[in-house]
Amino acid sequence: MLNILAGILLFGVLVLVHEFGHFLFAKLNGIGVVEFSIGMGPRIWSFVYGETRYSVKCLPFGGSCMMIGEDADNPDPKAFNNKSVWARISVIAAGPIFNLVLAFLFAMVIVAQVGHDMPVLYEVIEGSPAAEAGLQPGDKLTRINKRKISSRRDVSMYLLSHPGEPLTIRYERYPDGIEDKKAKAEQRVAQLTPKFNQEYQSYMMGVSFYGNYQKAENPLEFLRYSFYEVSYCISTTVDGIRMLFQGQMKVEDSVAGPVGIVTMVGETIEEGQRAGLAALINIFATWGLLLSATLGIMNLLPIPALDGGRLLFLLVEVLRGRPINPEKEGMVHAAGMVVLMMLMVLVLFNDIRKLL
Repeated sequence: MLNILAGILLFGVLVLVHEFGHFLFAKLNGIGVVEFSIGMGPRIWSFVYGETRYSVKCLPFGGSCMMIGEDADNPDPKAFNNKSVWARISVIAAGPIFNLVLAFLFAMVIVAQVGHDMPVLYEVIEGSPAAEAGLQPGDKLTRINKRKISSRRDVSMYLLSHPGEPLTIRYERYPDGIEDKKAKAEQRVAQLTPKFNQEYQSYMMGVSFYGNYQKAENPLEFLRYSFYEVSYCISTTVDGIRMLFQGQMKVEDSVAGPVGIVTMVGETIEEGQRAGLAALINIFATWGLLLSATLGIMNLLPIPALDGGRLLFLLVEVLRGRPINPEKEGMVHAAGMVVLMMLMVLVLFNDIRKLL
């Protein structure tokens, strides 16, 4: 039970940070906030301070920052729609951006604790596409086609999201096959096409990587590794969306809602308790990084009712020099909200089905 509560707590923190981004920039821009709430449904606790009601609601998923004049014309000078377009853009964008900042903080915890996994080959299987292309143990991969490679996870994700594609691999080879920052690496290029492996049901190059992680040697390297962790989560989210639309992944197997996410977080936290405090912190930070980065990116997608959809209307206003009719925009967002709620019901049903 405590593990499930930990998952709910993590999810609540992500929503709190997202809504706080909207709230903070609304206040900074002089926009009146009617209610700032965590959770959905009926209130279970609230208080009023100044012009704003602060609430906790019964369902521990979601939240809101309700502003004056957010969806309709309002003569109040503190109304959202009476502020400049750039003020409104900053308020809407702040939520997803705060999630990405939180993801970066989680990434710093992970990098400080375990370091960064390098894309250095440990083994090249004889007769594999990689061996035939001339790759050797100790080679450090730097690019596959147009994708920059910073870790071994980049390689796995690229092969998963681009199955069977011919690959142009750029890599570095150091003297004696051992990476040495004082030595100059030889820049090489290899051409190969992964082969389908029946046992693992996936396309493979025929290589394995060192399992060790490299600690940052200076503050700049530490920040670079942390930034990579966030960028990796963003790229995997984008790849996952593309694979869904291309039919490479099944929706029921790859999409989880709040119930499914909290359950998975709880299960991994339960396993981490057996490994000690350090493992528990790493698991919590890893889930925080993944979920916060995903929440930030998903909210920036130009979908009606999401922050990205609202930003799209605001950017159109910048280009046109005048706002779109609020009633028409409200209708679009209302329709988008209906569709999103229907999807949430389907995802919730899928989560419950998996638990049974």
